[in-house]
Amino acid sequence: MSQKKILELLGNKSDFYLKHTCKTVDKKLLHSPCPSVIDDVWVNTDRNIQTLRSLQTILGHGRLANTGYVSILPVDQGIEHTAGASFAANPLYFDPENIIKLAIEGGCNAVASTYGVLAAMARKYAHKIPFIVKINHNELLTYPNTPKQILFGTVKEAWNMGAVAIGATIYFGSEDSRREIIEIAEAFEYAHELGMATILWCYLRNDAFKKDGMDYHSSADLTGQANHIGVTIKADIIKQKLPNINGGFISIKFGKTNPKMYSELSTDHPIDLCRYQIINNYMGRVGLINSGGESHDEYDDLKDAVITAIVNKRAGGMGLICGRKAFQKTMKEGVELLNTIQDVYLDKSITLA
Repeated sequence: MSQKKILELLGNKSDFYLKHTCKTVDKKLLHSPCPSVIDDVWVNTDRNIQTLRSLQTILGHGRLANTGYVSILPVDQGIEHTAGASFAANPLYFDPENIIKLAIEGGCNAVASTYGVLAAMARKYAHKIPFIVKINHNELLTYPNTPKQILFGTVKEAWNMGAVAIGATIYFGSEDSRREIIEIAEAFEYAHELGMATILWCYLRNDAFKKDGMDYHSSADLTGQANHIGVTIKADIIKQKLPNINGGFISIKFGKTNPKMYSELSTDHPIDLCRYQIINNYMGRVGLINSGGESHDEYDDLKDAVITAIVNKRAGGMGLICGRKAFQKTMKEGVELLNTIQDVYLDKSITLA
């Protein structure tokens, strides 16, 4: 995608996103994505040789190969959001093979999905595109529904089907969060022992995080702390929603804060809010991928995807994980959207803020 198209999508917000300079945490302090990130960052850790190879397998695949950035197609919504609701817009994706084909045709670094989806086509595709098996889910058939992530299989099963990584979700802030933290920490330890990388969906879930008409589930301070817990249990990549607000701790009146969190470490600019998430990832030693979000109409999806990619990249993140915006369209439109996201990361004129 040309710079002209990016400017067209941004409209009168182009300077706001492309010319912003971050004056909170200097970019020189970050461990930002680069082609040599395994040698520069990960080789110093306790990850074994097989895990380093698995991380490099993800980083070395697709259109963003060997840039340090990633574009991942996640399709776990069949469980997380119900299959009918997720695939009604395009029933093609009830078939697991089409999910994998979309990731391949879209030039993604990897495909992340459920045990069932990836197991259904493992022998045909596990050597053609890196598999990331999502090991837990919040199923929606229990009534009344409660936010609770449960394991749908084992780490060893993921390894047996040729996966290079496992993914998991923790609902930080929920009544179930302590069990999930312990369970996933143990799963990550075993995955590393087997040589697989680990990706954590760091989501917040608590009705109390909505107050006075404001939703703090994507607040920079709360999501930043969720990220920090995630890297503590040794996630190799953190997946988080893009922050659009701040001050959750202050408004809800819990946790511990310091005024400098809001006056010096962040502002209300989306790039600065995202950078706050990244500094909680050990100053970017553990990469941050942001969510592509839900799908709207074609033009809005393209614009939203470009903005999210620019914010993530300029803040110091390592890429986007975009599902619904891609698979709730025709295969051709989905590929075009994924390529558009990747073009932002390939554009050398879009730099760290």
